[in-house]
Amino acid sequence: MKIGFTARALVSACALGAAGLLALAPASASAHPGHDPDPPRGPRTTPPPALLYRSGTQVRPHADAPALPRLSARSWLVADAGSGEVLAAHEAHRPLPPASTLKTLFALTVLPTLPAGVPHTVRPEELAGIGPGSSLVGVAAGRTYRVADLWRGVFLSSGNDAVRVLAALNGGWRATAARMQEKARALGALDTRVLSPDGYDTPGQVSSAYDLALFGRAGLRNADFARYCGTAEALFPGAGGPPYGIRNTNRLLTGADGVARYPGAIGVKNGYTTEAGNTLVAAARRGGRTLVVTVLNPRAGGGHAVYEEASALLDWGFGAAGRVEPVGSLDGRRARPGPGPSAVPVVAAAPPERRVGWAEACAIAGAAGMGAGAVTLVTRGRTE
Repeated sequence: MKIGFTARALVSACALGAAGLLALAPASASAHPGHDPDPPRGPRTTPPPALLYRSGTQVRPHADAPALPRLSARSWLVADAGSGEVLAAHEAHRPLPPASTLKTLFALTVLPTLPAGVPHTVRPEELAGIGPGSSLVGVAAGRTYRVADLWRGVFLSSGNDAVRVLAALNGGWRATAARMQEKARALGALDTRVLSPDGYDTPGQVSSAYDLALFGRAGLRNADFARYCGTAEALFPGAGGPPYGIRNTNRLLTGADGVARYPGAIGVKNGYTTEAGNTLVAAARRGGRTLVVTVLNPRAGGGHAVYEEASALLDWGFGAAGRVEPVGSLDGRRARPGPGPSAVPVVAAAPPERRVGWAEACAIAGAAGMGAGAVTLVTRGRTE
């Protein structure tokens, strides 16, 4: 396996057309890929010790605070992404299978190590070991992809095939899992045990609503992570053919499949496996404030319940601003503060991003000579 710039890095006209689809707003100048800056301030008041470790729902409302929505999830949490204050939570540290929300930690760990423009020709052995029923973006052995292509496959299609290749470039499957575990500990995510970097059901692999909120918050401060997780639609290189369209499986971002797009949604990652059920880390911005919520395994309401409950939590969190005392902090278990500038979620600081609609994608693909079939929505696999 070689990583380097060779003649294979020459981009075809189709690929250039695809790149035009992905033009999002430039990242904030204060955001650094892989950087984990220190939060700007702590909670307004000190919550009771170990409040987030108590069973049941934890919230400290003022008299005028809105009532919490009725939720069926086994675990959930809503926090301010800027301050790190946890506004409310239910079983915040309960260990549960995370499904593909664990890819947030994978991205935090691997993104800083692989330059986005590097081309790589996939070898068959790099695709070995993908679990049955995995979600796939369509990575093909023998095909050359840019690292950025593979990351779009991870964030939009939740492609376990893309994760396998990126992990191979990062030193291998086991080495990547070990580095993810180290990263989790450095962030203060002590509930997480990593055994399969793609989040595939593996006995003993768990995370928690608290830890996943940590990963989502840290990701929003990484310019590359924020850009990928906020991308709704893109083109992915075809295996021996033209690029084809992929759409983010996070319905709060896209408004697909009967789920209403959440106003101000900026990411982060959804998941599903048999053991985990539906899982979601979601973030939204409103009035200069960014919230991050986690919802794990709703027990009622069907497949869309995870989005409905996350939407309800976001509504509550924005409405509760200044009307609840924090029940904890996402910085509460950090061994030491992270270096760097004040933590402002990169999406909140960046100019409005340019979204490319599906019709425009078709027009761009046609102009690049790719044909209408290049932007057909492709759904593969059963897990996300």
